[in-house]
Amino acid sequence: MAILYALVARGSVVLAEFSATSTNASAIARQILEKIPGNNDTHVSYSQDRYIFHVKRTDALTVLCMADETAGRRIPFAFLEDIHQRFARNYGRAVISAHAYAMNDEFSRVLSQQMEYYSSDPNADRINRLKGEMSQVRNVMIENIDKVLERGDRLELLVDKTANMQGNTFRFRKQARRFRSTVWWRNVKLTAGLILLLLVIVYVVLAFVCHGLTLPTCLK
Repeated sequence: MAILYALVARGSVVLAEFSATSTNASAIARQILEKIPGNNDTHVSYSQDRYIFHVKRTDALTVLCMADETAGRRIPFAFLEDIHQRFARNYGRAVISAHAYAMNDEFSRVLSQQMEYYSSDPNADRINRLKGEMSQVRNVMIENIDKVLERGDRLELLVDKTANMQGNTFRFRKQARRFRSTVWWRNVKLTAGLILLLLVIVYVVLAFVCHGLTLPTCLK
């Protein structure tokens, strides 16, 4: 999966989160929440090894995700915009006074579904380009997370590679099922076409035979 972890927070209070793999991204994300400067709306990314934490803060609501660097920035920020709209629409002003993890039971499922969609469905990027919503991403600066957190020792992002492989296996199986379904329908169409062609040939032959049988009668 391109997007491996996501959360929604009010300030440093996490309201919902989901991780697709075993990782310490949650601990790093909390430190990022505490270090984001000011209260203004912001779009920023922080690098950590080959992973990047993307952050979108709008109207005091912060949405954060961790993605593989190969995902670029357009898809992760499209994901963040989508999550922000869904969360604000579902909970409205309840966000202002909600306790930590108040929406986690319900909204973690939404995070999981949308992470899968933006990580593996090609339509996610196609739709995003058509909407033209992510021009703002061009202005996002990527900073090193160790510098932002001002730590003397290097923060290591620990990602369970086995879980990553399981995620890749799941995506491969999904694509394989889709391919088998396509091949099956293609075979059905080919078989139907052959049957139709055979019926046409039989009809032509029968018509020719019948015509041949009735021809002498016509000559009388």
